[in-house]
Formats: sequence, C-alpha cells, structure tokens
Amino acid sequence: MKEISIKHIEPIFEDERGKIFDILDEAIILHVGLITAKKGAVRGNHYHKKADQYNYILEGNLELRVRNIKEGEGSVRKYILKKDDFVYIPDGLVHTLIALEDSKFLDLNTESRSGSGYEEDTIRINHDTSI
Repeated sequence: MKEISIKHIEPIFEDERGKIFDILDEAIILHVGLITAKKGAVRGNHYHKKADQYNYILEGNLELRVRNIKEGEGSVRKYILKKDDFVYIPDGLVHTLIALEDSKFLDLNTESRSGSGYEEDTIRINHDTSI
C-alpha cells in the first residue's frame, strides 16, 4: 500500500552567508505553487488518481489528515507539520491540510495545473468539511 512520508529538512551546508537545504531530488515536477492558509483554513480535501504531491512547509503549523480511498472514514491518520517539514503524498490518498496558525507552503505536483490534466486527476471529497 502507498504511504505518505514526512521528514524534517535540515541544511546540508551552512556558513556565514546562510544555509543550503536539499528539498527534493530525482522527481519529475510539473507544477510548483505557493499556498497561504489563514488560521483555521482547510486546504485539499481531495485525492489524485495518478499524480504524486509534495508539500514543503515554509511558515506556520498545519494538521495533515490522510486516508486511503479504499479505507473507511475511521482510518484517518493525523500528523502535525511545521516549518521545514517535507511531506510526500502518493496518488490515491485523500489529503486535507488544516492551518493551525497562519501558514505558507510550497505545493509540488507531478501533474501540471495548466490545461485540464490536473482537474481531471483531482477528485474532491467535500469542501465544506474535512476528513
């Protein structure tokens, strides 16, 4: 079964000029977006039929809720994401992000948002509630 992975990104190099972080390697990314979320905002609440998604937390704290589309509502797993956390969400996992405070994160996807490919691949659950 496909699973998410979460890792906290530490700098690979640091000196008086600043830090270098290796965030993602060996993935074909067709979309990179910057998402902001006010405290209490719900983002996502969908799954992708074939696209993989990556999120890198720049600011704030978010609760990530995930479940396999083949599992019932009782199988929701919850994680707290904070600055410099990087999460991989494979296709077929319903994912919802809830901002615990004002937050900002990068959204990377293996499907482009231009054209209709992304929307055809994205299955929305219910935007009024979260999983």
